[in-house]
Amino acid sequence: MQGKLTSPEIEQILQNQLIGRIGCSLDGKTYIVPIAFAYDGKYLYGHSQEGTKIRIMRLNPKICFEVDEIIDMGNWRSVIVQGDYEELFGEAARDAIQFFIKKIKPHIISERSVSSHGLGQFHLKDQSSIGSVVFRVCVKEKSGRFEKRK
Repeated sequence: MQGKLTSPEIEQILQNQLIGRIGCSLDGKTYIVPIAFAYDGKYLYGHSQEGTKIRIMRLNPKICFEVDEIIDMGNWRSVIVQGDYEELFGEAARDAIQFFIKKIKPHIISERSVSSHGLGQFHLKDQSSIGSVVFRVCVKEKSGRFEKRK
């Protein structure tokens, strides 16, 4: 059976997953990459080093985001989000990183994982000094589909 996810099911997936794919486009080219994220009911939060993804989103802030739960080819749920990229600075960036760390911390294998991504340094330095860009996606639309076989 295939169908559409309800709003509560969509929210549950966005709240419970840690990895999704962000899609952005510029000049007729689409770029899609996996990111770790945290969701607060209104925004998706992420961070990245400077690079292609950040450059594209700065020039065209309209993004698509996809996250899924896959048990097998006949049992899966998938959510698509349309939204707008917003770069965060100063206290807003530090608050976003703290929220992000709180969400992913139960899933981190070691404290080295946090420090190797520059996340642990946000209480000491601002993001420009460690080369990380903190951003959020303002969620505009959400939809979801599923397939469930017995």
